[in-house]
Amino acid sequence: MSLPQPHVEVRTTADGSSTLYVPALDEHYHSTHGAVQEARHVYLAAGLAPILDTTAGPVWVLEIGFGTGLNALLTLERSHDSAHPIFYDTIEKFPLPWSVVEQMNTEAYITNPELLDYHQQLHAATWNRPVALTPRFELYKRSGELQTTALPTNTYQVVYFDAFAPEKQPDMWTDEVFAQLYEATAPDGVLVSYCAKGSFRRSLKAAGWLVEKIPGPPGKREMTRARKAAPALE
Repeated sequence: MSLPQPHVEVRTTADGSSTLYVPALDEHYHSTHGAVQEARHVYLAAGLAPILDTTAGPVWVLEIGFGTGLNALLTLERSHDSAHPIFYDTIEKFPLPWSVVEQMNTEAYITNPELLDYHQQLHAATWNRPVALTPRFELYKRSGELQTTALPTNTYQVVYFDAFAPEKQPDMWTDEVFAQLYEATAPDGVLVSYCAKGSFRRSLKAAGWLVEKIPGPPGKREMTRARKAAPALE
């Protein structure tokens, strides 16, 4: 399924990697201080890595906003060095055409030709059904709005919350959205986001999340990590 996407422009960030700029929103898909270093810091290091270190079986990841596929590609790369299979679900309302994404300088940060091929495969993968890209990485791209998507309960150990900023996309940063994601997250699962706004943290807490501010990526002092507490033992 293909939905209309906003006009975008390719721009280079401070670490040499590319991002996309949406003039209609005056918003970038990634940090202008460095797209790749932001993704590795916020989603891989603060979110995925601790779960991989403490989980015995498969790891389920939910990404809100597939976008350029950067977070998915870096997660696929990490799966090559992991003993855990990764099941990667992502929801995107405005899928980007490969003709736009291929203009980005992915080879500047992914030098393995095999992984460069996977970047295209991520975008070519059929929407709305699981696709096994490797023996350790299965992708499920869901097209449409998060709010109307039926998600499994108590499933995801990591949630990458990568929506546009609250002032640009306020309907994505509501108490109801974070309650929906709380229900979909497994006990002891985490939600990570580049955002550290007080209103965001309050909405997370209202939904039951245990919230902490941790150091952000270069160019940003703080980010947010939230955890769904496991039920108390009786």
